[in-house]
Amino acid sequence: MSFREIAVTIRAVNRASAEFSRVQTDAEALAARVKSLGSAIAGLGATGTAIGYIANQFGLLNDAQTRAFNSALMVVTVMGMFMRTSAGVAVAQKVYAAATAVATAVQNSLNISFATFLALTGVGVAVIVAAAAAMLSFADSMNSATASVQNFNQAAAASPSHVRSIQRAGEAELYRRGVE
Repeated sequence: MSFREIAVTIRAVNRASAEFSRVQTDAEALAARVKSLGSAIAGLGATGTAIGYIANQFGLLNDAQTRAFNSALMVVTVMGMFMRTSAGVAVAQKVYAAATAVATAVQNSLNISFATFLALTGVGVAVIVAAAAAMLSFADSMNSATASVQNFNQAAAASPSHVRSIQRAGEAELYRRGVE
């Protein structure tokens, strides 16, 4: 391996390292946001559970309602706590990646449909008009050429046959040579 190859490799690694660092920073920021959201969800679940017990104490909820309400909010609390773990962050990142992929696919399809709309309403109409104009011009030139050939044929038919059979001297020899 030469020094030049080493230098190119180092440059490539250095350029890639900056992008890897940016991806790492984005992933760490996402992890921090997910953990913060998990804390908020766990807090809401715990608060809701406490409100359920207080509502039972004041007689707003009976025991069966309190048990159902608190069970649902305990599930919310557990989900919030799970989001704070590394496994929860990993699941959240996978969900985020899947949602991003779906959003990208939707955006691409919208871009394609919008481009098709523009092509058919703007540029597409202009192309169709230009093609029609070109076809009209071609048809006019073909009609003119056809009329010219018909006029020649009519003039040739009107001339006497002995005029049409006149040949120049040596012309028969030229025709013979072309056949050979």
